[in-house]
Amino acid sequence: MLRHSSASPLLSLPGAVPAEAPDDGVAGHYGDLFREQRALADGSGFVDLSHRGVVTVRGAERLSWLHLLLTQHVSELPPGQATEALVLSAHGHVEHAVYLVDDGETTWMHTEPGQQEALIAYLESMKFFYRVEVADRTDDFAVVYLPAGSITEAPEGAVVRETPHGRDLFLPRAALESFAAAHGPAIGVLALEALRVEAHRPRLGLETDHRTIPHEVGWIGSAVHLQKGCYRGQETVARVHNLGKPPRRLVFLHLDGSEVHLPPHGTPIRLAADGAEGRQLGFVTTAVRHHELGPIALALVKRNVPVDAPLLAGGTAAAQEVVVEP
Repeated sequence: MLRHSSASPLLSLPGAVPAEAPDDGVAGHYGDLFREQRALADGSGFVDLSHRGVVTVRGAERLSWLHLLLTQHVSELPPGQATEALVLSAHGHVEHAVYLVDDGETTWMHTEPGQQEALIAYLESMKFFYRVEVADRTDDFAVVYLPAGSITEAPEGAVVRETPHGRDLFLPRAALESFAAAHGPAIGVLALEALRVEAHRPRLGLETDHRTIPHEVGWIGSAVHLQKGCYRGQETVARVHNLGKPPRRLVFLHLDGSEVHLPPHGTPIRLAADGAEGRQLGFVTTAVRHHELGPIALALVKRNVPVDAPLLAGGTAAAQEVVVEP
């Protein structure tokens, strides 16, 4: 996966430990993972997400044009109202997840690290006669996350995307270090990931693979508008919604706290009754250590896995909670 060309300057802050893929380039933590999680939960600090891709679309027809390409209803998106959307393949598989806001003149969106070039290539291929300008602004703007409840004011020149979970700032990249000095403490992405898993929010490339459809991970409603059509993959979305039978479903796992190591992404999920040699029924997507809940995870399993069945994540016992109904 492509990355922004340089590591974040905030990796020079005291205690900074670099994150691993897909979040390499920013800090995983600054020395105290649970303290950082508690700070975020209390509305303090900020998270450096400057490794994420930033794409803008300008032009009078930008929203009506994006409405034809994205899964979300954006043709009448009011300035300042945040939303999220997907780009699907012709077969309805998720290719991109974008988190966007319009400021009245420009639509701003951020993507997974390194995905902006592929997203732009797709958007450019669909311009036809529409009067729109698509640009990669990753070198000019850095994404910074402020938790819900934060009283930090957005600095001049920043574009704000406010959601119930917090605020994303599209901050001029040159202002990143001065922002950090004025609005600390800096908090690593591992703390944000722990709160994301707790909230059951999927992430592209972790909770998804090449055949994921939106229904499987809970993106219906938040990123997919069911009363609109005219976008690639819409037929699959409608068919699966009407039948109510996505092939897989996202689950939340409470992991055995006595295990030293967390199961990595891709660890097989099996029924505990079948043991470690049983048939694989899914895989772990993200596992984290939470400051209150202990080791927890998200996993993608086959739809017909009983919702009350004890599971094994590799060799780790796991109790499941329903995220997506079977």
